[in-house]
Amino acid sequence: MKLLDFTIVKLTLCLIIGICLAYFVEIPLYWSTYSSGLLLLVSSVLFFISRNYSGKSIWFGLLVFLTTISIGVLTVNFHYQKNFKNHYSHNIISNPIKPKIIVFQICEILKSSNYYDKYVVDLLKINHTYESGKLLLNVKKDSTAQNLKVDERFQLKTSFEDINPPLNPNQFDYKNYLEKQYIFHQIFTDKQSLFKISSKTNTIFGFASRLREIINLKLKKFNFKKDELAIINALLLGQRQDIDQEIYDNYAKAGAIHILAVSGLHVGIILLFLTFIFKPIEQFKHGIIIKTSLILIILWCFAIIAGLSASVTRAVTMFSIIAIGLQFKRPTNIYNTLAISMFLLLLIKPMFLFDVGFQLSYAAVFAIVSIYPLLYTLWKPKYILIDKFWQVFVVTISAQFGVVPLSLFYFHQFPGLFFLSNLVIVPLLGFILGFGIIIILLALLNILPNVLATTYENIINLMNIFVEWISHQEEFLFKDIPFGILYVFAFYLLIISLVRLFKMKNFSSIIFLLIAIVFCQSTLIYNKIVSNSNQFIIFHKSRYTLIGNKVNANLYLDDNLDSLARIKDHIIRNYKIGNYIKVIHEDTLKNIYSINDEKLLVLDSIGIYNVKSFKPDYILLRHSPKVNLNRLIDSIHPKLIVADGSNYKSYIERWEKTCEKRKLPFHITRKKGAFVIENASFSK
Repeated sequence: MKLLDFTIVKLTLCLIIGICLAYFVEIPLYWSTYSSGLLLLVSSVLFFISRNYSGKSIWFGLLVFLTTISIGVLTVNFHYQKNFKNHYSHNIISNPIKPKIIVFQICEILKSSNYYDKYVVDLLKINHTYESGKLLLNVKKDSTAQNLKVDERFQLKTSFEDINPPLNPNQFDYKNYLEKQYIFHQIFTDKQSLFKISSKTNTIFGFASRLREIINLKLKKFNFKKDELAIINALLLGQRQDIDQEIYDNYAKAGAIHILAVSGLHVGIILLFLTFIFKPIEQFKHGIIIKTSLILIILWCFAIIAGLSASVTRAVTMFSIIAIGLQFKRPTNIYNTLAISMFLLLLIKPMFLFDVGFQLSYAAVFAIVSIYPLLYTLWKPKYILIDKFWQVFVVTISAQFGVVPLSLFYFHQFPGLFFLSNLVIVPLLGFILGFGIIIILLALLNILPNVLATTYENIINLMNIFVEWISHQEEFLFKDIPFGILYVFAFYLLIISLVRLFKMKNFSSIIFLLIAIVFCQSTLIYNKIVSNSNQFIIFHKSRYTLIGNKVNANLYLDDNLDSLARIKDHIIRNYKIGNYIKVIHEDTLKNIYSINDEKLLVLDSIGIYNVKSFKPDYILLRHSPKVNLNRLIDSIHPKLIVADGSNYKSYIERWEKTCEKRKLPFHITRKKGAFVIENASFSK
């Protein structure tokens, strides 16, 4: 069965093209509105005209596809809040750092950092003027004060701050991540500065948050440990903020991280359970309609309680369509179901397309649907128990074909024992979810026996212990794997060609496989050529100095990191992965570096320099040297001065003013990021 034979699949692909076009190319809202309206009108007219003709028109099909692409563009523009006049960014554009009195409402609680509790807030007013938009709120941690709650409203006098872009190459772009959620600025405060206006619950998110709080309060009465309670919140309530980082890393290393995100696996189990429970209703008049309605209502209530996260929303959407098809005995093709759910989700939330979980989820499901039937036929066990484990194993392997290229691209690691953790956990997940729902219901009714609570806590604890054991088998965890976007396309093309050859052993399938192999080889050659380049770089590292020189696949690194800072450092690891570095040579910092026949002078805290024998072209200021910068500039006449992250902020501000007066380029890594010289021939 050819995937592209389904019309809804083609339309979904066109919608995706439109979303990508709008994301990467700035297209005005009015243009996309007019073009979509015109194309819809022409398509409708042609549809009514062509109804009297039996033949299919290729031009009508192309027009429909073009219309869908245009709708994809319009969807992105319509959801992009800056396109509307009441967005706060138009109010603060003249003076964003000037303090303003704002009113906002808490809409989402995020995972805390080391020093701040983090929230997503909806802006309501700026200086008594109604405004809209989302902000990232950072509140200093205070153990003596209560955390903020969803739907609470506060007034605060503050200034808007930009979200910092990545300061080093190949670093995670948190700014871009937040912009995909339409968050463009952040504010900082402490709890004493917040003036509460209202604490009324007025949204479904607030109601869901209150319900989760009640559930947690009920469970805490039974002395659930912190780690076990965090897992229960993740498995059943879709909240992962309280999971300890070490436990989260254990699940990731064991290849079982999908267990902690409420997704299709969880929702599918709930759907099967509800279908069984409500089956007697079918005997009544309109029983099927009532049964289906109850299932959909419960599924979406579960989604709301879980916070309507991207994973639970797409899972409930997909299984809602499946539920309707099952209850009304309509033959529902799984490809159509997936395409319809994806189409609806992207119309409502177009930025889901760039969500890692969204991509991994659909890649896994498409792979299971396409590959599982082929692998399962390779062996048919005689015994039912063995057959069930074989099914779980084949489903796990099939899913990995879909997610491995994306996982390597985003996370650069591959858990070799993923099949073992899934063979044990996935068959038990239905029992764990069902038992957990019973535990929560009994706790809410205040009739939960202690023995049941203790038993469930022990089950969760055993699962954590098993996952921890799997994660500690370091020899089976392949880390720091360089894998660029071209590799992703190349490997997916190879997987598709192999599946096609398995299904249809003909000449065209062989040709397709050969093309895929050539593309993979071309990608390897291209990345080899790209990696064979030279680069001199001064990284940004708070309180330390990092100087590197990339020569082909080698990185020569000079630094003053202590042992603890070296263990925690991710800057070099990210750079190594992103630039296909094979060997790192470490050394101590030097006072003089030669780059492209130009000299770099490094001034440390002592501030002593002797430049009688040469004139440096660049100066690196590190560890806050006590120098008279005006005198230094007069004696050396450098082309550019660099201040890295090891300097005091007050020193940098003073140097910046001096260089501004002298009209001398001044590169601050704290603001501008790492200082990079491309194609640098380098010597010490």
